[in-house]
This record gives sequence, structure tokens and C-alpha cells, in this order.
Amino acid sequence: MAPQRSIDFPTAIWRNQLKAGASHVIYGILQDRLSKAMELTDALASEVTAQSLALRNGTGRSNTIGEQFWCLVGARESYAKAFEHGVWRGFSCSLNSKSVHNPDVVRSALEGSNALVQAKVQSIPEDKVDESRISILFDLEQHEVQHHGQLIRFFYANELPFPAGFAKRYNL
Repeated sequence: MAPQRSIDFPTAIWRNQLKAGASHVIYGILQDRLSKAMELTDALASEVTAQSLALRNGTGRSNTIGEQFWCLVGARESYAKAFEHGVWRGFSCSLNSKSVHNPDVVRSALEGSNALVQAKVQSIPEDKVDESRISILFDLEQHEVQHHGQLIRFFYANELPFPAGFAKRYNL
């Protein structure tokens, strides 16, 4: 069994608010931010082609745009499982090395993993959402947004267009 993940978001503010009974407020804001982040990722994927999924970030050491989406899908699937169980259960991804080059498969996996996260979040009653589960969602939201920054660099390096909503969110 994989070791339980420690909480690595040591901000006292949200912990104090949890203790003060504001968990529903934090949880609602977190759900909203995570949902918006995943929607932005999915919008970015709507612009990719098979050729662009194979592109790298310039000439330096890099994976491909498709492999960036592989990591996002795998994180969503893995964090959804962690949220369901309240502890980290390891990483796995439904995409494989061939499917990351097929834009329809990538888009479908992103949409499916978005729906999976939303379903898992909705399946746990709010009174059962503890600090561990909130931390899991913070980690997922942070992971999603960090990939936005990486993908911005990939898209710039390859002169790929950004969807309007993504460009507006990041002032591109």
C-alpha cells in the first residue's frame, strides 16, 4: 500500500477557518476554482491536433504536449480515487503512450476525468469532507494550474493559438 500523503499546503488560514466552522465556504470556493481550472485545461485541449500533441517545448529537454495532457488526466483520475478514499492511492492513467497523440482520445479522457472528479466530489457528503480530502483537492487544483503554466510555454514555443477564455484568464 502506498504511503499516506502528508499535507503539504501548510497555510494556517484555511485550517483555522475549518476549525471555526467555515469549511463549507472553503470547500465551495475550492470546488469552484478546481472546476474552472479543469474547464480551462479542457478548452486548451480543444485546440490541439495530432501534430501539436507531438510537439516539445523548444530544443531543451522536454516531454510532449500530449504527455502533458497524459499527466493531467492521470492526476485527475488518481486524485479522484484519493478523494474517494481520503488518502493517496497511487498514480495511474487511462491514457497510454499511443493515445496521447490522438486529439479525440485526449479530449475524451480530459472530459471523462473532469466528470470523474466532479462525481467523486459530489459523492462525499460535505460533513464527511475532512482536512485530508480538502488537502487532496488543493493538491489537484495546484497541479492543474501548474500545468497551465507549462502548457503556456509549450504553446508559445510552438506558436500555437490559445482559446479565447484561456487567453483572457492568463492575459495572453
